[in-house]
Amino acid sequence: MRRRKKGTLRWLENLFLLAGLAAVDYAIWINVSSQMYQVYDEWRFERTLHGKDTPLAKFIVDESGLRRVAGLGTAPERMPEAKNPKPSGHRRNRNELIGRLEIPRLNIRAIVREGDDEGTLRHAVGHIPATAWPGELGNVALAAHRDTFFRPLRNIRKKDRILVSTLDGTYEYVVQSTRIVAPSDVSVLEASAPKELTLVTCYPFYYVGSAPLRFVVHATQVAATPQPPPQQIGS
Repeated sequence: MRRRKKGTLRWLENLFLLAGLAAVDYAIWINVSSQMYQVYDEWRFERTLHGKDTPLAKFIVDESGLRRVAGLGTAPERMPEAKNPKPSGHRRNRNELIGRLEIPRLNIRAIVREGDDEGTLRHAVGHIPATAWPGELGNVALAAHRDTFFRPLRNIRKKDRILVSTLDGTYEYVVQSTRIVAPSDVSVLEASAPKELTLVTCYPFYYVGSAPLRFVVHATQVAATPQPPPQQIGS
């Protein structure tokens, strides 16, 4: 009887060990796949700005493409700034590549896609549907997970700069305030200024399981730099 009990305990220990290893492997895979998606989307975004094509085969061999996953690539090229904004010609397709979010002081740099579903948020910052598009009048609302792209938001401060770059231009925002609200409080998505930005993530940041609250960052637009027409500068 005692031997059988020890065998059962050993079996349970092995089962829990395997379950723990599987959970760790899954977390690692999610993180790695997210980073690979980000690298690929960043490469596509930068090449599109330069008027270049974006075939997958080119990405695999490009030094600013896949090899950046291993830290071997070069930083993407940046386009010069122009002066007067132009109207947006965007679409609103689910999971559409919108552009890039940057918060320099927090070292946040992440690709933004259309949608707030789990599939989108697993690999990018998501633009919440039915909110304003970057550069438009209204409230541009972006969401991301607290344990991936928006983890550094726990250290955000008033007056921090936020940049949202799209194929139409780059929009600069300045943080005005932060709030902690219930998930049902959708008033944070309403516009209170002509052009503003709202960042949303779950809260508390280190909560185990499904977090009960939402951390909200509110910023207002202070500048807009349009994107020059694409320039063919080689492949």
